[in-house]
Amino acid sequence: MRAGMTVVAAAVLVVAMTILVPEVDATRWIVGANQGWTNNVNYTIWAKDKHFYNGDWLFFVYDRNQMNVLEVNKTDYESCNSDHPLHNWTTGAGRDVVPLNVTRHYYFISGKGFCYGGMKLAVRVENPPPPPSASPIKEKSGTPSALYRGQLVLPAVFAIGAVWDAFVRFW
Repeated sequence: MRAGMTVVAAAVLVVAMTILVPEVDATRWIVGANQGWTNNVNYTIWAKDKHFYNGDWLFFVYDRNQMNVLEVNKTDYESCNSDHPLHNWTTGAGRDVVPLNVTRHYYFISGKGFCYGGMKLAVRVENPPPPPSASPIKEKSGTPSALYRGQLVLPAVFAIGAVWDAFVRFW
């Protein structure tokens, strides 16, 4: 019988966490879209209309036998210098994922001379915009507003959980 109560308590906790935890929208960008990470693609044009936010990911798809993904500084990006990368993201599979977890400029090139053929990408990562503000609530007279109901639901969930916890402890 205690196992069933534990399952119910876990379900109440999951519902409460679902209400409390905000939704996170990270984007996984496939670099170059359907062309991938290859030469003779203008990645400046590809990135131009995109907004890269803290928490997004860059997904590089390329020929693993020829190319690589190197993160470099701005100077090495501009000169296509791959001698001292800040980070080598190449895993050998030709499917490399780079987390964009710091708000800053990122610079990527492919070494082995491919940078000169256009395999270079610069992105600016920024913090996500604030969520849109809620529109005013229109209330008809005689009916409780959604705001009032919302103020009752979460405390009610916690109260039910507390009562349930007390019930389980004393049983």
